[in-house]
Amino acid sequence: MSDLSIGELSRRVHVKVPTIRYYEQIGLLPPPPRTEGRQRRYGPAELDRLGFIRHARDLGFEIEAIRELLGLSEQPDGPCEPADQIVTRHLAAVERRIAHLTALRTELRRMLKTCDHGQIRECRIIQVLGDHELCGADHIVPAQV
Repeated sequence: MSDLSIGELSRRVHVKVPTIRYYEQIGLLPPPPRTEGRQRRYGPAELDRLGFIRHARDLGFEIEAIRELLGLSEQPDGPCEPADQIVTRHLAAVERRIAHLTALRTELRRMLKTCDHGQIRECRIIQVLGDHELCGADHIVPAQV
């Protein structure tokens, strides 16, 4: 297993080849050794690191947070507090998104509830979308994506 091609690494970790190359380009993955034919070769360390990156991305962490977490993982005797702070910031962002989505769901349900299912010219949904004052959604803050 110490001699994986980029395609095999991609299959094992379920990350597309261009994404692996991108992670190398931005320094999340170190440049791999190459064969005489210039093919990339990966070992267990790269497999583990890419798995870490993929899991962090699946949890919604931004690239810079992942970079920080990877740096912390390279200092096993260091304090855990910086990792806690990174996760705390991310959790706060997730909770803001959930609050926004909850408000959005409430507003969409309200719009549907006020609809008489008549003709478009009298459609309450179209009216509400056309006049933000009618929707009462001033509490809905645009998503910060």
